[in-house]
Amino acid sequence: MKGNMFKFLFLAVLFCSTAQIANAQKPRKSTKRTTKTKTNANIQTTEASTDPVPPPPVASAPEPKADNDSLPLKVVKVSLRPDEAVETSVLRERTPLAYEHLRADDAVYRHRIWRELDTREKQNLPFMYAADADNGNQRFISIILQALQDTTSGITAFSSVDDRFTTPMTKSEIAKAVVGDEVEVPDYDSLGNMIGTKKKRNDINLDSFYKFHIKEEVIFDKESSRLFWRILGISPVKNIVTSAGVDLGPTELFWVYYPDMRPIFAKFEVYNGKNFGGRMSWEELFESRMFSARIIKSSMDNPRDIQIKNIPGLQDNGILQLFEGESIKEKIFNYEQDLWSY
Repeated sequence: MKGNMFKFLFLAVLFCSTAQIANAQKPRKSTKRTTKTKTNANIQTTEASTDPVPPPPVASAPEPKADNDSLPLKVVKVSLRPDEAVETSVLRERTPLAYEHLRADDAVYRHRIWRELDTREKQNLPFMYAADADNGNQRFISIILQALQDTTSGITAFSSVDDRFTTPMTKSEIAKAVVGDEVEVPDYDSLGNMIGTKKKRNDINLDSFYKFHIKEEVIFDKESSRLFWRILGISPVKNIVTSAGVDLGPTELFWVYYPDMRPIFAKFEVYNGKNFGGRMSWEELFESRMFSARIIKSSMDNPRDIQIKNIPGLQDNGILQLFEGESIKEKIFNYEQDLWSY
């Protein structure tokens, strides 16, 4: 009897275990999970559909075109070996001395003077020295143009609309003033076939710049009892003929501020045909007044602010214009001499 009970209990336990295993292996219904997945999918789809539409890109303003123009100067190659028997690198690193400070209260006498320097005169022939050196061509006009070409020099050219340095000029405007407008020339490929035209400027004829205008101020300083000559600006002058054949005569091209040019002039030497060992810098030449220039305008007795050549009675007589300039020079000299007593 007891044996039958044990068998019955064993069979009952075995049946329950089999039922549990079968229940575990039976696949579960995923209705809720499927619903949840669908709900998530719907939510994601809804969120994607409700994203704001990005605005169309705003057209940015065109960037200003950089002024990459340059002056049509001849490139001078640098010597790969020392081209001089003496060491001159130190001389080319010279800097000019600072000007003495002049107080307005001490300036008891002041006048503005405009001069015309002609490089064809014998004393001014060094201005046309045509040799090339490591620092470029040695003509005076070439030194000015090289300084304007060099972006690190900080030299600015001012328009000749006036002589008060009011309107800066770009390199393109300088090139137009120096060599004229661009002209269209044929453009050929490597086989020599004409493929179109291109714009090009004419080369600069440096020998055509043989006149310069100099603006300066003469000041008598009572503190030091000295007469000072201070150059303010230099302008190259060229004879301009328009495309229509109209001769405009000698015309100022642009002005450069002389105090800005002094460090540049100190690095270039003036030609001395008698002795290369006795050469001076261009800054020393101007400060020592070792040039010849005639007076073409003065603030002395000139209430209408006109040039000497426009004074009534002097328009057609170059000799009288020269004498008038010499008269102004003599008045300044006599003023200084009359201040001394012997």
